[in-house]
Amino acid sequence: MAPEGVRRALVTGSSSGIGLAIAQGLLDQGWDVVGLDLAPARLVHPAFSSTEVDLCDAAATEHAVRSAGPVQALIHAAGVLRVGPLGTLSSEDSTLMWRLHVDAVTRIANQVVPAMAQAGAGRVVLIGSRVARGMAGRSQYAATKAALVALARSWAAETVASGVTVNVVSPAATETAMLADPARTSVPPKLPPLGRLIQPREIAALVTFLLSADAAAITGQDIQICGGASLAA
Repeated sequence: MAPEGVRRALVTGSSSGIGLAIAQGLLDQGWDVVGLDLAPARLVHPAFSSTEVDLCDAAATEHAVRSAGPVQALIHAAGVLRVGPLGTLSSEDSTLMWRLHVDAVTRIANQVVPAMAQAGAGRVVLIGSRVARGMAGRSQYAATKAALVALARSWAAETVASGVTVNVVSPAATETAMLADPARTSVPPKLPPLGRLIQPREIAALVTFLLSADAAAITGQDIQICGGASLAA
């Protein structure tokens, strides 16, 4: 998908969970990876560099992306989960999730995707959630993840003729530190019919494939890794 010898990916949320697994998977596949995360980097690799940045800070995010230079792929894995039923919803939680999940990637894509289109090749993968279809107690989170699907389909329509693909990968409950967040203890994760949580490496494997030349015809899709959860939906 990229010119020979040039495979550089920008990964948000690269210091933990799904983002960390994706960054490691891409490094294993020979990609150069630039990580953006509020937390310090956990990866040590000659092809990995990172910037500590608050992705909710628009100016800081745009500066970090400019400093990263040209990339052939963008993976937005940074995320946070806040839960609660009607009557307890917090506008601060809603604003936080919107800024991190939606506004941040909009700003990043606005900077890097036009250059991909001009080069005639590029990949964008947004990490969504099966919760985007709606779930009790997670309305604000679901709304922001649903917005990612709308963004991906819109951007895919804009860039499909330019060799750029844009997709969403939406996992069911995944074994990450987010599950242990005290902010969500009132709503425990629901195991999918598979009988276990989704593993970050499984999500990373799909993302890596979507960045490959063999995935050039896949765009504008919301691909679920649900462990069978969608079978009962």
